[in-house]
Amino acid sequence: MTTLLNVEFHCHTISSKDSLTQPEAVIATCRRKKIDRVVITDHNRIDGARRAKELAPEMVIVGEEIMTTAGELLAAFVSEEVPKGLPPLEAIARLREQGAFVGVSHPFDSMRNGGWKLPALMEITPLVDALETFNARCMQADFNRQAEAYARQHNLPGTAGSDAHAAAEIGAATLLMPEFDDPASLKEALRRGERRGGLSPWWVHFYSWYARWKKSVRTTK
Repeated sequence: MTTLLNVEFHCHTISSKDSLTQPEAVIATCRRKKIDRVVITDHNRIDGARRAKELAPEMVIVGEEIMTTAGELLAAFVSEEVPKGLPPLEAIARLREQGAFVGVSHPFDSMRNGGWKLPALMEITPLVDALETFNARCMQADFNRQAEAYARQHNLPGTAGSDAHAAAEIGAATLLMPEFDDPASLKEALRRGERRGGLSPWWVHFYSWYARWKKSVRTTK
């Protein structure tokens, strides 16, 4: 009998500019919600994910959400931080050099700075492992539907995640999928994944706005 894992593929900690969630809170919430694996994908940083992995090495996968000049990438099994502001091809090359799994964040979400224009997305499509086909923080369900359709058209597996910036959001969207232990087996397991959960309420974005405000107040004192 195949063992299935409940996987949260997109989650932030206090290392992201718009989150106040401590790594310990991520781990505790995942345990409470019976999430087996969590990919911590802070904005352009991996220190929060590394700290969490030290605390729960079997649960945590070090990831990174990387802002390129064209949109955001969503990487897993990251060992070296990739800086923001690089052209997409250079960012992908740096991830490939370290053997990381390369995905694309909320590709059709036109309401975010990290969304992608179609020409830029088409350029990187042959070079990535997956697309994020369900992001619980998308304000319009059609953004996820477009991502699902595009992934099918290009025979790419899809990831799903809450994009949690607060502990309460963790697990809003997960994938139930076979076991994996590296980027290659992750890509294969994703093709057999089954999504759980749905869209978060619109007001979860207040968590991010409050975190940014709180951090700005701290820096001005």
